[in-house]
Amino acid sequence: MRPNGTRTKLVLAVLLLFATAGIAYAFWWHFTGRFSESTDDAYVGGNVVQITPQVTGAVLSISADDTEFVKAGQTLVELDKTESRVALDTAEAQLAKAVRQVRNLIAQTAGLEAGITQRRAELAKTRDDLSRREQLAQSGAVSAEEIQHARDALATSQAGLEASEQALIAHRTLIDRTTVQTHPDVMVAAARVREVYLAFSRTSLPAPVSGFIAKRNVQVGQRVAPGMSLMTVVALDQVWVDANFKERQLAELRIGQPARVTADLYGEEIEYHGKIAGFGAGTGASFALLPPQNASGNWIKIVQRVPVRIALDPAEVEKHPLQLGLSMHVEVNTHNRDGDRLPKTMRQFPAYQTGAFASLEALAAQRVAAIIAANAGDARAVEPRVTANSKAGTSGNVAPGRATAPAVAR
Repeated sequence: MRPNGTRTKLVLAVLLLFATAGIAYAFWWHFTGRFSESTDDAYVGGNVVQITPQVTGAVLSISADDTEFVKAGQTLVELDKTESRVALDTAEAQLAKAVRQVRNLIAQTAGLEAGITQRRAELAKTRDDLSRREQLAQSGAVSAEEIQHARDALATSQAGLEASEQALIAHRTLIDRTTVQTHPDVMVAAARVREVYLAFSRTSLPAPVSGFIAKRNVQVGQRVAPGMSLMTVVALDQVWVDANFKERQLAELRIGQPARVTADLYGEEIEYHGKIAGFGAGTGASFALLPPQNASGNWIKIVQRVPVRIALDPAEVEKHPLQLGLSMHVEVNTHNRDGDRLPKTMRQFPAYQTGAFASLEALAAQRVAAIIAANAGDARAVEPRVTANSKAGTSGNVAPGRATAPAVAR
């Protein structure tokens, strides 16, 4: 009886152990297990910023090589500036010439107004001469031929005044309601200077972001063209994890759920605390170079995976740096399942931006302003004004009270 009793106790102990384990697993599954999704198919991702020229030129120097760290704004590649410098000098000379031509147009306005004043004075004199001769003709002191000459002189003066007034009107259309800075000719030349200055500035290629250099393809002396990839900058302070979950795991995942992430590089001792930032728009196979053709008839069902982006804590990444492509283990806590599975949210601010190129336009504008100021002298803005000449009654085409342009200030 003793062997049977011992065997019974052992069986009961084993059954009790299994029952206890089952109950423990049931409690774990009810309170924890069913609220967790995990995967080992996860890898570090990040921004790989390509350095591409915007102008054509020969490479004179390369200031960074593979594996080296660079800061945002640091010059990476210098191109030959000879051609762009010649173009810039030409454009600046054209701008200076345009400014001086506009100043000349403004100065000519005063001369044309003075010519109209002279023509009006001549017209008044010839009119008075004709009036006196017509009075003397009644007494026979003046011949009919002399009176005809006086009438011809009056007509000539009248025609000269009209021609001068038309010339002033035509000239005024070139400078009316504008200044030296806003004259169309000056603005066209200024736009050309800005264009060439930007091309000149772009012969120096800065780093858009801080990071490590990778895939340097450029060599000294090589002639590069816009769009050619010279090297890449990898910003390792802006990395994330792309976790590829199975399709049946996606139902309980929501944006914002916390995730526990570990790297094979550091082991289980180092944990990263992240959260779900978004879901891929399709499975990995959908965006493959050669997507599967399941409609061919030779079909085997394969469980698909969808990439889920996990955002990491920047402070933890800085303390324990990661590199692109490293293997990660991701475990997501799915307790909070509120919200839509694929919410349609729109970003209010840029996801990424750089200030490496922001100052070029401002510097170009400063250069244009300096050239205009150096060549504009003390020329005033061309503002409409009413002159005494315009108030005088004449038979010309300039109506009384018409606005005329002032002369250049002396």
